[in-house]
Amino acid sequence: MSAVPQYLERTLQITPVPPRARSGPRRALLIAVSLAALALIGAVDYLTGFNLSFAVFYLLDIGFAAWLIGRGFALAMSALSIVISVAGDWAAGAHYSTVLIPIWNALILTVVYVIVVWLLGALAAAQEELERKVEQRTSALVREIGERERLEQEILEISEREQRRIGHDLHDGLCQHLTAIAMAGQVLGQKLVALSLAESKDAAEIVRLVEEGIVMTRNMAHGIAPLDMESEGLVTALRELAANVSRMFKIACRLECDSPPSIEDTNAATHLYRIAQEAVQNALRHGQPRQIVISLSRVRDRAELTVEDDGAGLPENWQRASGLGTSIMAHRAGMIGGALSIEPNPTGGTLVRCSFPLTRPA
Repeated sequence: MSAVPQYLERTLQITPVPPRARSGPRRALLIAVSLAALALIGAVDYLTGFNLSFAVFYLLDIGFAAWLIGRGFALAMSALSIVISVAGDWAAGAHYSTVLIPIWNALILTVVYVIVVWLLGALAAAQEELERKVEQRTSALVREIGERERLEQEILEISEREQRRIGHDLHDGLCQHLTAIAMAGQVLGQKLVALSLAESKDAAEIVRLVEEGIVMTRNMAHGIAPLDMESEGLVTALRELAANVSRMFKIACRLECDSPPSIEDTNAATHLYRIAQEAVQNALRHGQPRQIVISLSRVRDRAELTVEDDGAGLPENWQRASGLGTSIMAHRAGMIGGALSIEPNPTGGTLVRCSFPLTRPA
């Protein structure tokens, strides 16, 4: 998976103004177009006579050359435009009382054209410099966001690793220790029964409490590290989650999964389980529901995980007051290429939906 999401790369893409041609076929083509336009403007100027001025049209062609080709060529086009304009007027029958008049007109056009060429050249250079700086800043921003995404991914991986370690410690350490205590209590109880002592009932009660502690610890271990222990996959882990919630909180919690999608990526399955786990905890913490339904289904090439409850629903300011858990759920959904939505349930309560593709691009 790329460090920067594809939507972010599309957002940061910049469509630059076409750069000035400095060499190659593109420059030759632009020069040919500019010269052809100059020839066309000169022909129309000659055909319309000397009474109409085409200085603006020459200026458009010069501006085109200055912006896309360069100042040097634009100055040459300015000189050529002045020569064609003056010669065309003379050939069309223009008569001047003195030769200084066309020279003066040519000087005025020269000053105007040179100023325009200089301004457009400076503007084009500034545009290129701005594009260069924007490209540098954009690259730096992409790298920074990519580094942040990498750190977030690393934090999640460390969190998962520590949760698995704690789950294994609970299952292999504390559960075994409690089992040993229960066995010792059973032996003690049998001895007290053999002596016909009334304390045997107290010993049996201690054993019962220890066995309940073993069950609770094992359930906690399965909740912390569900996919690495005795379960057979995501569906089994979600079913155990629903059963534990029903048993511990005394509410109806069930899994609906008629045709489970095939999710071979262990990381994706772990992210989905954590999303469901956080959604269930949020429902228990804020909604006070009587029923929670977890469903996992497939729709064509996508899969969908939903957690819905019939509790109090979302508060009016839930978007502003959403905590870290909601952000982590959204981030986990993004890690598997999916999208997370939290919305009011049409039948009351809250609906959390995570839709994601089953086949992710490389």
